[in-house]
Amino acid sequence: MERIHTGITGLDEMIGGGYPKGRTILIIGTTGSGKTIVGLSFIHKACMEGRKSLIIASEELPGDIIAQSGSVGMDLEGFYKSGLLAIDKVYEERTVFARELLSYGKTDTDKLQSNIVGLLERIPPDVESVLIDNIGVFTLNMSANEFRAQIDSLVAGLTKRNITTILIIDLSADNRTENIASYSVYGVLRPSIKDNPFTGARERLLEVLKIRNTKISLSPIRFEITSKGIEFLNK
Repeated sequence: MERIHTGITGLDEMIGGGYPKGRTILIIGTTGSGKTIVGLSFIHKACMEGRKSLIIASEELPGDIIAQSGSVGMDLEGFYKSGLLAIDKVYEERTVFARELLSYGKTDTDKLQSNIVGLLERIPPDVESVLIDNIGVFTLNMSANEFRAQIDSLVAGLTKRNITTILIIDLSADNRTENIASYSVYGVLRPSIKDNPFTGARERLLEVLKIRNTKISLSPIRFEITSKGIEFLNK
């Protein structure tokens, strides 16, 4: 199976050469664990290699995403201006729609959080690499059964179109949906923040929980987020 570079030095070697092309990888993590940086690393590398890419942003504005990536050594602005990278403004649409409903006295905005499979329609036909961050916002009032049906349909649609995708979900949403997303995707990575019992310091760790058809190590890798992106501290 062809592999796509992750954009993180050392991670490619850990997972057999990179993310499997045309498959969906899930990243699960808490706030501040580095899950978005892992996803942006993939998109930055894809753009560097000339692949048309898309970020579907449900929690941030395009300018904030570009600023965040630039602060860790990944300049996405040039790719965004050239059109090689597109940023779908789902976050802006959600906030505008919510304000419009409230202006008419409507307080039930649950439908804003329910159309996961509809994200497929937002991906142009020439896109090869996609980052969806964060899919958890669509699950706030969704049953486990509905979420399973929608996430399965989304992943199947992405695979059919041979799009290599990073799908991010926050830990609270993953727990709320009974960890279902992990069964639908081809691979799962989990960045986390934990206290080192020996030093008392807080550390970031990256675990590869699964990559189908790939021999992986289950040992977590310590990493830091630096001005040059994610850097592993041990292998």
